[in-house]
Order: sequence, then C-alpha cells, then structure tokens
Amino acid sequence: MKKLLIVSLLLAPHIPAFAEETPISGLVQTRCLITTDTNGVFGNPLPSKLSTASADGGVVPIVRYDVTLADAYVAKVTTPTAFSSSPSLTDSVAWTGTTAVSKTSDAGMSGYEAAKVTYGYTTQFDLTIAGSTWFSSTATAVYGGTKSFPGGSYTAIVVAECIAK
Repeated sequence: MKKLLIVSLLLAPHIPAFAEETPISGLVQTRCLITTDTNGVFGNPLPSKLSTASADGGVVPIVRYDVTLADAYVAKVTTPTAFSSSPSLTDSVAWTGTTAVSKTSDAGMSGYEAAKVTYGYTTQFDLTIAGSTWFSSTATAVYGGTKSFPGGSYTAIVVAECIAK
C-alpha cells in the first residue's frame, strides 16, 4: 500500500496553486486648476502682422492657476507656434510670444516673475505658494516678412499645463 501511494504521488500531475488578485483603486483630484480668464484676440495693425498686444488692437489672453497645495506644481505656459485654424497660407509665419505674471492672490507670489524659466516658446513657473496666479501671454505672427495675411479667421492656442512635482 505504501509503495502504491508513493508511486501515485510521483506520477500524479502537480496540483496547481490558486491565487486571487484584489484591486485597490482610488480617485486623485488635482489641487491645481487651470481656467481661461480672458480669451485672446488678434489685432491686425499691419497687413503682415497679427498681434494680441492691446497697442496693436488685440486682447492678451489670460490664464488663471488656482493651487490649493503649495510647492507641489509647476505651471507651464506655451505661446503659439502655428495657427490651429486659418486660411491657406503659402509662406512662412514667424512667431514671437512671452508669458508673464499679471496678477496674484498673495504678495509672496511676486517672486514668480523673477524666478521664471523660459525655453523656446514655453515659460515655466514654480508654484510655491497656495492661491491664484494669473498669467498673460502675448503672441505675434508675421507673415512672409512683409506679405499681407489673406482675409479670414485665424485661431492660435496658448497651452497651459500644471505639472505635479
């Protein structure tokens, strides 16, 4: 009997082990909210130029960041490098743009402007204080050096991001 039991154990297929996976889930809500405060509008001071500057008849777009957790986020604002929609253009468009702090809810945020980092068309701000900060972005497009922009509707996008540290 012992021999039969030993042989049957050796010849029997391995008994599989069973396991169960139990998920853990949760919802994380951001503590950084981005809102468009003012939509931008292009002015057309010269036939070859579109600009958001008020001196050129434009309206500067303003984006508000509301942060409820200090020193946890970086604001990245990128000015346009192309039109998202426009009439057909046959020549190149030269873009320039800047982003600056235009208003804050806390006096301590006044250092954001001096500490900003700019690379390419992107400006980055370290949001070290909880509260609201308004960023204004200018954008200028010059068509083909001195060519006139064709008539029609032009749209470009300022991209605002809140990156967790």
